[in-house]
Amino acid sequence: MDTKPLIAITGASSGIGEAVARAFSDAGHPLLLMARRLDRLEALALPRAVLRQVDVRDRAALASAVSDAEAQHGPVDLMFANAGIARLGDIGSQPPEEWDEMIDINTKGVMNSVHAVLKGMIGRRQGTLVMMSSIAGRKVYPDHTVYCGTKFFVHAVSESLRGYLAPHNVRVVVVSPGIVDTEVLDHVNDPRTLENYRTNKAAIGGGISADIVAGLILDAYALPQRAIVQEIVVTPTQQTY
Repeated sequence: MDTKPLIAITGASSGIGEAVARAFSDAGHPLLLMARRLDRLEALALPRAVLRQVDVRDRAALASAVSDAEAQHGPVDLMFANAGIARLGDIGSQPPEEWDEMIDINTKGVMNSVHAVLKGMIGRRQGTLVMMSSIAGRKVYPDHTVYCGTKFFVHAVSESLRGYLAPHNVRVVVVSPGIVDTEVLDHVNDPRTLENYRTNKAAIGGGISADIVAGLILDAYALPQRAIVQEIVVTPTQQTY
């Protein structure tokens, strides 16, 4: 029998999602891990983990994965809406298809993740939504135009959801990291933007570890349900932009 509640994570195959999966697994939680790369989830080899190949743009697939995991481990107590993509680039020359991809994954995907657990959490008067944003949801950058828009969306939706869910005793936590050592650069196709990002990252001594972000999320979750860390903003010490 599970002694700790189920934790659901989208985008769990790498980066912050993977680090959060490891942190909560080490803390004794069963997991629902979702990502497009099932082989990467399998390679994690975490105990009591339900693995599902899910694209967060597919609302039905998300709901099905949650249903399957809850049948085994009980209700999802935390949904980490983490899956996202950063197609950074010059807005004047960037292909609109890259805008579509970011909007669909970073905004609609987040809402699909919330939808999969929202009614259950309200009914139980228990639960935590952790919404993956970015420092780019608080500041704008010239080569982040649509990406910033998607992360500002996450902030706005989270503020509204927090007010809506507070009377139901459900928490909404926004995570807004600065530069973190993840695979984010793998999604950047604009050579100049990629060069500038790498130069800026090197100038501040590199990014922080995804494990740092994961530890903060675990600590925020561990607070009594009546207490909430509304937003986690964490950056390298030398990152001032």
